[in-house]
Amino acid sequence: MTLTIERGRHDRIGATFDGDGVNFALFSEHATAVELCLFTPDGQRETQRLTLPERSGWVWHGRVPGLMPGQLYGYRVHGPHAPEEGHRFNPHKLLLDPYAKRLTGHPRWSDALFGYNPAAKTLDLTLSTRDSARFMPKCVVEDPSFFWGNDRPPVIPPSESVIYEAHVKGLTRLADVPHPGRFLALASDRMIDHLLGLGITAVELLPVHAFINDRWLVEKKLTNYWGYQSIGFFAPDPRYLVNGQLAEFQHMVARLHAAGIEVILDVVYNHTGEGNELGPTLSFRGIDNRSYYRLAPDMRHYINDTGCGNTLNLNHPMVLRMVMDSLRYWVEVMHVDGFRFDLASTLARDDDGFQPNSAFFAAIRQDPVLNRVKLIAEPWDIGPGGYQLGAYPHPFMEWNDKFRDGVRRFWRRDDRPVPELAARITGSAIQFDHSGRAATSSVNFITAHDGFTLMDLVSYAQKHNDANGEDNRDGHSGNYADNMGHEGPTDAPRIISARAQRRRNLMATLMLSQGTPMLLAGDEIGHTQQGNNNAYCQDNDLTWIDWEKGDAEMLAFTRRLIRFRRNHPILRQKRFLHARAREADGKADVLWWHAEGRRMTPADWEDPALSWLCVEMRTASGTPAYDDLEYALFLVFNAGPALDVTLPPTPAGQIWSRRIDTAMPLADPERFAAGRLTVAAHSVSALVLESGPG
Repeated sequence: MTLTIERGRHDRIGATFDGDGVNFALFSEHATAVELCLFTPDGQRETQRLTLPERSGWVWHGRVPGLMPGQLYGYRVHGPHAPEEGHRFNPHKLLLDPYAKRLTGHPRWSDALFGYNPAAKTLDLTLSTRDSARFMPKCVVEDPSFFWGNDRPPVIPPSESVIYEAHVKGLTRLADVPHPGRFLALASDRMIDHLLGLGITAVELLPVHAFINDRWLVEKKLTNYWGYQSIGFFAPDPRYLVNGQLAEFQHMVARLHAAGIEVILDVVYNHTGEGNELGPTLSFRGIDNRSYYRLAPDMRHYINDTGCGNTLNLNHPMVLRMVMDSLRYWVEVMHVDGFRFDLASTLARDDDGFQPNSAFFAAIRQDPVLNRVKLIAEPWDIGPGGYQLGAYPHPFMEWNDKFRDGVRRFWRRDDRPVPELAARITGSAIQFDHSGRAATSSVNFITAHDGFTLMDLVSYAQKHNDANGEDNRDGHSGNYADNMGHEGPTDAPRIISARAQRRRNLMATLMLSQGTPMLLAGDEIGHTQQGNNNAYCQDNDLTWIDWEKGDAEMLAFTRRLIRFRRNHPILRQKRFLHARAREADGKADVLWWHAEGRRMTPADWEDPALSWLCVEMRTASGTPAYDDLEYALFLVFNAGPALDVTLPPTPAGQIWSRRIDTAMPLADPERFAAGRLTVAAHSVSALVLESGPG
């Protein structure tokens, strides 16, 4: 059947089904013509090319009557091939629609995918005339309608949040659930029961936008497991779908919402999977290279603030619109609850560097859809001045690597880490206490996907990334790790016990600190990656969580910690603790105690032998009466030998009750009317001030 094309609309970018046809619209500022290519259901044969007949501003558009959801399509874009002017148009290359809601698969690597002739001496200055269509996935026209019933976002405030960073496949591939490794597996009763039993309030999923497997990885028989090479910002990656239906993702979200669990997506808007000038032409490069990417002054090469070959140009209004449209789509159509922005400093760059009031930040903060969801920044990139921890505007939260490193250094007994630990457990005020920001702006973590797992952090002193095929050169070397006396697996009971204790200490420090805690999936059951701290290319049992070998005691203790945190509002305050007097009782909101029962002095803080920290916390000064819900907590972090601690004085009718002791993780509470508390070597204790004989 020969199809016709009519005027269509320019305001609906992408492929939009309207009931009896499909409207196609594509942004390209510098193109001279755009062809819509239609394919058979198997994607093997191009059936028709239709030139988009209209251009409104920078948007090319047309409508095809009678076309239905399920139709496969792509684009060929005509324009100048002038790499030294920033233009890389090549109509021989089939291009993915940046707004495509679903893709049929992934590119099959061939020289035909490149816009130049790889055999030529001038490489990217040449023009390849090989047709790439048979090696390319196809876009799919979709109607994303879904019956959501009474679905409601949980809308959990940061003060009550416990985030669980997880990889869809890694979390579920070895679980006894239907459709392991897919979105539907995460929607299973077994996975949801685990999350609820643990006390998780939000899952933060590593990238699920459609992404590519880099050619060099495929040739080494590896894969882009983590997914930080996006090629489609509206389409879920096909590898996580069972039957290729968008409803599978939507069903997962609805199931998690019904359990009161939020869904946060790790999103990569800082670059695309097309790489530098020697990368493939898959979408953006062939549609309008000069608009979509930030180019070097010579226009041939790319600015590379991301380390991935290119940088998306959010200073262009239509590229910024694409990102904003993508974010709104995932909130409004797919019902997600927030985003973690990979290399977020890149999103706020212009020619003068990082701008906290950039167009991206201004757009997202005023947007009535996006300013109500969780926004989390990875506050750095590799460009000049890219490290910007604490510089992001409200309502952004930020991954706090200073918390990670400070806590690790304390438990490893590095040089004078105690003052650093004090700053981190009270919310990292030096970074975040400004511009009306909350202590919950600090997303605290000990481990994340990038780096050692918790088990490996206490089992390896050095990274072991040989399986990645880069001679162990890849991955971060400054891990502040400690193998507890032996590198890797051991049968020695003493080392096994010490590692278990250290894991409990690290987890306890995370859950007893001000800020928003983030737990890496698998840490609660002792998952190991055998010392690989950069497992981005390992889609195998190295990264898949083995539930059958899970550490039941660590799981039980982690549940206890999260429950303790939930039950004690002092640990999860919005306001910072600055040792200021409270109106309620005139007492300071935080007191630093010496183990001998006196206040810490400047000389105490500088003592190189100091290996412990004792702190009494109350509700922060300035807290309204309706939030002043408990008396006080007393926390002891002891990285040294056994310690006798004089307990702070208690008011009449109150006593201290020890609820957490990492040396006896499942012990019943102990009550102390007064006097001294013995804190075991290398342990954490948490005590609650409560009513009782005093």
